[in-house]
Amino acid sequence: MLKKLAITAVAALTFSAGGAMASEGGQIHDVDFSFEGPFGKFDQMQLQRGLQVYTEVCSACHGMKFVPIRTLADEGGPALPEDQVRAYAAQMDIYDAELDDTRPRIPADHFPESSMSNAPDLSLMAKARKGFSGPNGLLVNQLFKGLGGPEYITAILTSYTGEEKESAGTTFYENTAFPGGWIAMPPPMAGEDVEYADGHSNSLHHEAEDVAAFLMWAAEPKMMARQHAGFVAVLFLSVLSVLLYLTNKRLWAPIKKKAKEA
Repeated sequence: MLKKLAITAVAALTFSAGGAMASEGGQIHDVDFSFEGPFGKFDQMQLQRGLQVYTEVCSACHGMKFVPIRTLADEGGPALPEDQVRAYAAQMDIYDAELDDTRPRIPADHFPESSMSNAPDLSLMAKARKGFSGPNGLLVNQLFKGLGGPEYITAILTSYTGEEKESAGTTFYENTAFPGGWIAMPPPMAGEDVEYADGHSNSLHHEAEDVAAFLMWAAEPKMMARQHAGFVAVLFLSVLSVLLYLTNKRLWAPIKKKAKEA
């Protein structure tokens, strides 16, 4: 009876998960980002390139209102010199209630909000969206590949087919990575949209991966520090477990010996 119930439950999970995955749609492929894995870390140059792509392409519509501009100088992030951070901030205006007027931003200010009501803020996009679904809804893919937020962003930016359709007065663009296959956002990039100062390839895929990595950092600026702390904690607990095991054997050894002799 229990075996039949278990089989029925597994089958139900399989069909429900299969239906969910089919409804989600989208073709998301794994990308080998440098920050993945327990020993991964952000690529400083990639983050700087991603910042350039965001600034020159994405910021026209999207904002990052939860990200302080000063964090661009943080170690483990883009690590821009402080004078460059101040110059970058000054390029954007902000309304100051005390002045009752606008003024140039300073590093203590945050990035601007989205300029369009239907353009989502990108501060947490890399965490808010997942790219992978595990078989049978058991989160297996997430365990080995992560949630796949950066992969989702990369896929969205590189999966336009060029087909368009109009519905209810709105133009939709075919995108094989977007759930449902059609998205209202026109293709934001075509490749060679920016000119990298370091001479790195500015193909569509490279630009998409760079801005996806930058948005991952924007969503998780302390990810490397957290991973390091977790690794140290696991190492400490492992050593403590070995010491407790050896101490337990030493304390109980005489008692076990007497029990055997008795």
